Amino acid sequence: MNQFYSRNSDFIEKLPPWAREFAYKYGSKTANLYILHGNIRDFLPHQMREGEFIFNRIQEYIAENIFNNQDIIVFFDLSSGVSFLNKEMAQAYQEAMEKRFPKTDPSDFFSSEPEMSFSYLEKYFLANIPRDHKSGCRMVMIMDYAETIIPAGDLARSSEEDRYRLVTLNRWSNSPIFTEGDISIILLTENLVDISPRLVSSPATVKVSVPFPGEEVRTSFLRFKERRGELFLDHGLSPERVAAVTSGLNLMNLSRLVSESHEPLSTEYLRRKKKEMIENEAAGLLEFMDTTYTLNDVSGHDFVKKRFKSAARAIKMGRLDVLPMGYLIAGPVGTGKSFMVSAFAGEIGIPMVIFRNFRSKWQGVTESNLEKVLNILKSMAPVAVMIDEADAFLGDREQEGDSGTSNRVFAQIASFMGNTKYRGKIIWFLITCRPDLIPIDLKRQGRAEEHLALFYPESEADREALFNTLVRKLDLSIRQFSIRDLFRKYNHDFSGADLEAVLTRAKLRAAMADRTFVNREDMEEALEDFNPPAYPYEIELQNLVAVLECTSREMLPKKFRNLDRTRLVKDIQELKALIGERG
Repeated sequence: MNQFYSRNSDFIEKLPPWAREFAYKYGSKTANLYILHGNIRDFLPHQMREGEFIFNRIQEYIAENIFNNQDIIVFFDLSSGVSFLNKEMAQAYQEAMEKRFPKTDPSDFFSSEPEMSFSYLEKYFLANIPRDHKSGCRMVMIMDYAETIIPAGDLARSSEEDRYRLVTLNRWSNSPIFTEGDISIILLTENLVDISPRLVSSPATVKVSVPFPGEEVRTSFLRFKERRGELFLDHGLSPERVAAVTSGLNLMNLSRLVSESHEPLSTEYLRRKKKEMIENEAAGLLEFMDTTYTLNDVSGHDFVKKRFKSAARAIKMGRLDVLPMGYLIAGPVGTGKSFMVSAFAGEIGIPMVIFRNFRSKWQGVTESNLEKVLNILKSMAPVAVMIDEADAFLGDREQEGDSGTSNRVFAQIASFMGNTKYRGKIIWFLITCRPDLIPIDLKRQGRAEEHLALFYPESEADREALFNTLVRKLDLSIRQFSIRDLFRKYNHDFSGADLEAVLTRAKLRAAMADRTFVNREDMEEALEDFNPPAYPYEIELQNLVAVLECTSREMLPKKFRNLDRTRLVKDIQELKALIGERG
């Protein structure tokens, strides 16, 4: 153990977990190269005494709170070049280099060109290693925006400069002289996937994740703001309450939220700003789902509603341990799968976000986007995540033609979804009309565990209940008439989407007649004119694969409950052949 840390074990225990991990690994003197990644653009908390924190940016945090501003601490990035923690360190470096290279322009020693700066700094570091290795002088080089110095990419296509930087850092990471001489290189980046995988995956590289702040840290930060007279709250709000409802925000965003308000913070302001900031942070990859509906607004599907209401109750009771890791919601088009999930979102009292397309044609951007989104989801927990058309969105392990990006992305998503540490904290909703196209890796137990299915209404009572629900949803005024009579007369196999389209047409007819209500004639004309889209094979296939996927017989319509599974599989294969699909 490094002598500094062996003498300061109490100091280490006050560090947050990520910094403690870094300190112990540094103190073990078994590594020279460290990558700090994640929430590195934030204010980082350091506990001075019980319940009291100070907050620094990461460079200052490392220098002051981990290395105590001592010995040699140098910074480097492609914009600022070489700089030191203080003037004394910079002056000592310049004098040593001018003495050794008297004919060199002094500005070269502080160059932003890595090829030049790395060479001078290495010579300076080695010259400062004590010969007896006893009177230790710690030397630390902190490189920010590491992804611009050693970017991810195909080595065969790398420039000479990129190869030089990669080789140099790899050499330093494996150098016993650096290890014995207490020379450490710290790379800073938000996303690991943005850095050369050869360096990231090297066994000589130590990787430490800097997490988003938890509720306790957010509370301390808000109290810090309050003591400085920068935080004003509406009646009924406290720093603890604000911290509880701002999960997903880092301290930088929290500071902005406080400073941008010209009035005492209100619950509505917090909700609106949190949504705006997280969507901005996610760069359009996540979208908050705002809904005014609850499960009481859903017609039919009683079994599924019962399951969701039980889950909602468990969430409100704090029993996250009894929740499934995720749900697979199947069923033919138009059955209201997305509406069902949005109604659940209105029931549970935790935020729900829609996962948008994170894929990019540019190399490395897809993995970077995914890493960013997954980090945000971890920080927002508890949160529900909806993925619509999941069969197309998620891909599988077998995709080819993109240099392995799809395989890596799929593996990353599957691993994250299956991490039981997030059970009840990140709840997945995979929505699809073709669950058979979702790989088994994602829908097995331990990931999307609960498989639910929605089907078209079977009975007249079901159709009438659906009609009444849609009337409320569309805010229609109806002159009383028997809708059952019309359903008997026009015996279509209506989906919810079909019936909503019919009602919208009836509403249009009433508006053209300068009426604010829909009467029987409006509805009958709309039903008579309506011609459901004709894709019977596709709908039947979607029905059958949903039946095959269900994890409970009770939720199945009566006509599907006693189907022989062997016959079911054969019918599915025949339908796929009819519509020209393989498999």
